[in-house]
Amino acid sequence: MTIEQPPLAASCRTAKGASDTALAAMPPEAPLAMPVQDFRSPPRGGPARHMNSLRVWLARLVAFGGTAAIAALGFRQMLATFGTDPTLMQIAFLTLFVPTFAWVGFSFCATVAGFLAPRLTTPDDPGNARLAVVMPIYHENATASISLLVALAREIATEGMAERTEIFVLSDSRDASIAVQESQALAAARALSPLPIWYRRRADNEDRKSGNIAEFLRRWGGRFDQFVVLDADSVMTGKTIRELSARMSADPSVGLIQTMPMLVGGETILARQTQFAGRVYGPMIARGVSAWSGDTGNYWGHNAIIRTEAFTQACGLPRLPGRPPFGGTILSHDFVEAAALCRAGWKVRLDHDLRGSYEGCPPTLMDMAARERRWAQGNLQHARLLGMRGMRGISRVHFVIGMMSFLMSPIWLALILVGLVLSATVLLSTPEYFPNAYQLFPEWPVFDSRRMLWLFAIAMALLLLPKFIATFRAWARPLARNSGGRVRIFASALFETVLSALIAPVQMLVQTRQIAEILRGRDSGWNPQIRAGHVPGWGLVLRHHWSHVLLGLGTLVVLWQFSPPQLIWLSPILAGLILSPLTARLSASAVLGRWTRMRGLLVTPEERDPPSILTEAAAIARALPAPITGREALLRLGRDPQVMRNHLAALPPSEGELPTARALLRVTAGAKIDHARSQSEALDYLDPAETDALVSDRALLARWSALPA
Repeated sequence: MTIEQPPLAASCRTAKGASDTALAAMPPEAPLAMPVQDFRSPPRGGPARHMNSLRVWLARLVAFGGTAAIAALGFRQMLATFGTDPTLMQIAFLTLFVPTFAWVGFSFCATVAGFLAPRLTTPDDPGNARLAVVMPIYHENATASISLLVALAREIATEGMAERTEIFVLSDSRDASIAVQESQALAAARALSPLPIWYRRRADNEDRKSGNIAEFLRRWGGRFDQFVVLDADSVMTGKTIRELSARMSADPSVGLIQTMPMLVGGETILARQTQFAGRVYGPMIARGVSAWSGDTGNYWGHNAIIRTEAFTQACGLPRLPGRPPFGGTILSHDFVEAAALCRAGWKVRLDHDLRGSYEGCPPTLMDMAARERRWAQGNLQHARLLGMRGMRGISRVHFVIGMMSFLMSPIWLALILVGLVLSATVLLSTPEYFPNAYQLFPEWPVFDSRRMLWLFAIAMALLLLPKFIATFRAWARPLARNSGGRVRIFASALFETVLSALIAPVQMLVQTRQIAEILRGRDSGWNPQIRAGHVPGWGLVLRHHWSHVLLGLGTLVVLWQFSPPQLIWLSPILAGLILSPLTARLSASAVLGRWTRMRGLLVTPEERDPPSILTEAAAIARALPAPITGREALLRLGRDPQVMRNHLAALPPSEGELPTARALLRVTAGAKIDHARSQSEALDYLDPAETDALVSDRALLARWSALPA
């Protein structure tokens, strides 16, 4: 399916012409068919389906069989706690308890299954596959994102892959000033990169990120055998990309290989806690997922290599019927793309052993909540795709796990509320020992508190054991030495556990509200991600968390008055709710983040010895133009001829016939420019859509820049 291409160096010379400023925005097109899939019909094409190994089936037996056994144990013991004739509220409690207990058990069993993960190796032959590295961006800091690509380009060249690799920045930004920032960063980056860095900004955002990549593949996919997808804050080392390409080339039935990204660059307490947890617990979790997924794995949307033929053949996503939040564009497209590849017979793997994969993390609780809102909607959409024709069973499991990761919050909340109602019923009612008039023996109320205590202890053990197993596992590896030693890594694990316990109740309520909003039909929209945060003011955190504080205080007062022993079990939840404003502020503090680092807490190896690709990217970022956004960026475009030349070089040469709406925008923008007396006045006249039309059109830019500054 790959169109024969000339060597990359020749292609670049053709594009460059006589000077760097003449370098085209994009290479010559090589169209590739990517049909929209009908998930109600069987898949067409693709390799023959394969059976997973006995090792994978054993891992599934441990993960899912163990979870089923734990769920059955919890059901029997809780039923025995309530006796043979439970009340309606006790049945409700039992119904909510079993999935909660099973969910905790699954995290433990999946970790144990990781001991069955396969040993992976990289072939000696690197192959000769033509490779694209694509980075979709949407209202990002272009300097930070593109500097990562320049550092990667240098490593790819060092690995001997420069002749067969190209890099693409796929912009969906709609803000005109950010588009100018992107074009300036691109021009500077091209002068520093040994590989061509191409740039394309879409005129519309149809189907968001999945549509962005699909449009790229349909126009340029024929140039490449494989492509690597990065996020705007993620990167992989050149060595890791070479290994991924070699592994994919060695097995023609592999459609996608996902890596386990390590979180880096965190400065706030929350970010450093998240990256510590990912670094210490993440590899063990990845081994477990890899073990039971086998060749029917999942895709997380970035830091993965994909076979172009497989993706274009199987992953043209349809729009779901109906309106958002359950209809329209598929938000969590990555899970669906993995399932589509697997149903077409392609292998999807998580190669847990590769370490040169990195990404950033949200800096504050509010930024994390905003990101999770879109994920919640996307995962709930998957309920409509569980009936996909030809879907593999494990792909359905991935869908269900994704949905349950959000649905467990309202289930957990309901469990707590029903438990409180049960306690209130016991405290406020008088037992009826002789419900029948001629009864000789009394009926004693049945509630086995000792059994309940043991169930609670088992649940806590299942929840915490994976963390301690991962911590002790880190002790036996260089990870401990590179994270400050065994004592500090253990203290960091305790610190992370306490902070997670404080955050968990707030996340429970936030996610429950998000689920309620989605069920009421509220769409999440598409907002840019926050990569760098700041400490929110007290007014902001109180507006977000006042209801959490009131709920915590109210429950505390009621339990203190009527049932003090209940405070023992609910104290972690109540502490998290009452302290939520303080937690939100302090966890967003970079100052406290630096303090913990100085004390050796939450330190990761990547902090003590930063990967060379990240240090080089930071140095490159300082050499690229400083980000300037807003009106100043647009005025600079009109006043500085070099800035204008850089921007024009990032525009496509011709767009052909425009859709009516875009053509009308350019007409109205042109009329306003013609009536303006200066560049600044013209910008005053233009609305955001017309300003975007201005920076996208060479003729309009010429008319506007001819005005007095």
